[in-house]
Amino acid sequence: MFSIVFQTTIQPSDVKGGVSWHHKKTFVSFSFASFDGYPLVIPVNSLRANRVVVMTRFPEPGRTKTRLVPVLGPDRAAALHGCLIRRTLGVVCHWAEEHRGDVEVRYTGGDESKFRAQFGLQARYTPQSEGSLGARMDSAIAAAFAEGAKRVVVIGTDCPGLDPAHLFQAFEQLTHCDVVMGPAMDGGYYLLGMQRYLPPLFANIAWGTETVLRQTLVRAAEAGVVVGQLPLLFDVDHAEDLIQCRRIEDQFCNVLPRITRGRISIIIPTLNEAATITTTLEQICNLPNIEVIVADGGSNDRTAELARAIGATVVHGNLGRGKQLNAGAALASGEVLLFLHADTQLPIDFIDHVWQTLREGNSGGAFRLCIGSKGWMLRLIESGANLRARWLQYPYGDQAIFVRASDFFQLNGFCNWPLMEDYDFCSRLQKTGRIGLAPASVITSARRWQRLGVLRTTLTNLACVVAFRLGVSPITLARWYRRSSG
Repeated sequence: MFSIVFQTTIQPSDVKGGVSWHHKKTFVSFSFASFDGYPLVIPVNSLRANRVVVMTRFPEPGRTKTRLVPVLGPDRAAALHGCLIRRTLGVVCHWAEEHRGDVEVRYTGGDESKFRAQFGLQARYTPQSEGSLGARMDSAIAAAFAEGAKRVVVIGTDCPGLDPAHLFQAFEQLTHCDVVMGPAMDGGYYLLGMQRYLPPLFANIAWGTETVLRQTLVRAAEAGVVVGQLPLLFDVDHAEDLIQCRRIEDQFCNVLPRITRGRISIIIPTLNEAATITTTLEQICNLPNIEVIVADGGSNDRTAELARAIGATVVHGNLGRGKQLNAGAALASGEVLLFLHADTQLPIDFIDHVWQTLREGNSGGAFRLCIGSKGWMLRLIESGANLRARWLQYPYGDQAIFVRASDFFQLNGFCNWPLMEDYDFCSRLQKTGRIGLAPASVITSARRWQRLGVLRTTLTNLACVVAFRLGVSPITLARWYRRSSG
């Protein structure tokens, strides 16, 4: 694509190949590419009132997205970061063209020529200053106001959910708020905007922690400024965050898997499951059109070794069932995702049941529960669980929940919780359609009931559900559950 953008009348002969040209209030820019339909044209004109500053790092292997290196490797982690940069620049350019905005890219790592070579942009690039993230943002904002900007918004490049509407909303709020913030799920923020320079907002902040947003709001309150907030979005820093990239699969297809039609991916979260993992995997590994991913949370036994030996792919992620399930799903290629506990065995004909349940128009499905031990009390537990799954649409994780991958990613996957993540996911999934219950049963280990007793285990599980419905945090519940389970 080749485009010329005019703000005032100018003769085409005045334009020299491929460079931005300024004369008084005249601006010309060129674009030679597009990304996701957004033209990669970055206007730079200090006379414009609204400016977006993009803070980023050159995607160099081993020096960028380092927390994803254990999962993706250094080259793929850097490639992912490059995709995030392209998407962010595309979003910003779209906003700038629609709303006559000014854009500046503040970079670290590499140099201007490397950015131009990789991203093919005619843009204004400025090296970031030294110091903490706060010091670098402070410097960029101060410079923008000094150059005549009236409203300044700073963003990073780690948020694939950002779109031009968020930028429009930010500048709209800055017409009546002193500050606007876009909160990120990790406790930081993906956007910070100001209508005047406010250096106190960067003082005494623990950068890189989950308290950044909270501390910044405290500083704003101390400064007596009015703060507006944007919708909550996800940054991509850890393996579990990659499901956000899968929502817009085409833009990350060179880094993350594409969905393969007809394939089922089975994701198994593990932590020291060497005693059970072999039995579980032997029945499902190496089946046609079946992909098995073990999402390990840091086992110190032979779980990962045994899983690889049988033929499963092992993904090492952060500990916590929700995080592990999301990390495994993000690297899965199946059309359907099936979430299986390490001590649970699927029925022999599970493949037929999965496809049949989904063909019946259900939003997802699960299997009937069978506990692998004798006893009338366990039979009552099974009956209650199956009735709950059929009539209340809450099959929980023991029953091997399955769902189409596209629907899973659009629902933002599981919450990154250590407990109740399956209950919450079922609540959201059933809003899109009925959760079907296959006529076959999974067989799950009775070890929990045997260790704690049937009555105590049942009452503990019920108490967790009631407390969660009353608003108790899943993190608090997980601590209580661990203590109750000995």
